[in-house]
Amino acid sequence: MLSSILNLIIDTVATIVAGLMLFRFWMQAVRVRPPFSLGQLIFRLTDWLVLPLRRALPGLGGQDWASLIGACLITLAALAIQLGIRSAFAVEPWLLLSLLSLVHTIAYSFIGLIILEVILSWVNPYAPIAPTVRALTDPLLKPFRRILPSISGIDLSPILAFLALRILVFVVENLVYAIY
Repeated sequence: MLSSILNLIIDTVATIVAGLMLFRFWMQAVRVRPPFSLGQLIFRLTDWLVLPLRRALPGLGGQDWASLIGACLITLAALAIQLGIRSAFAVEPWLLLSLLSLVHTIAYSFIGLIILEVILSWVNPYAPIAPTVRALTDPLLKPFRRILPSISGIDLSPILAFLALRILVFVVENLVYAIY
């Protein structure tokens, strides 16, 4: 019982921190400037790991690799702690499990962004954060918009993207279950 509670806490904290680092990486990859307060919050919450990593991993190709590697390190550390708590300290599956956990976090981050974009498009498409969210989800939704164009002005591509991401989450969760 106590180990399950500790695993829940570790998983939640690691997912939030890794998600923020992935969000930071993605904002810089698609060259989006979020509203000042949101950007400042994300940078302040992730600087503690990204800035030291950036000294060792300079950005190559205009990408902020330190943020992406930081997210990988967070998921790897969380997994190591969880395996230690479970007393199943096997070194072999660490890397695979941490990569699967990272893919899981990425998928849920995109699901959250898609849901936020859909809500904003219904409630307030001119909200200050709407262009940022749209720019972050656009690279993911473009392929689905080619498959399913707007019907009577209604964009159904978020449904296809959401379904694809849920399938990815399902596959990752089953792989993790098979490894454990």
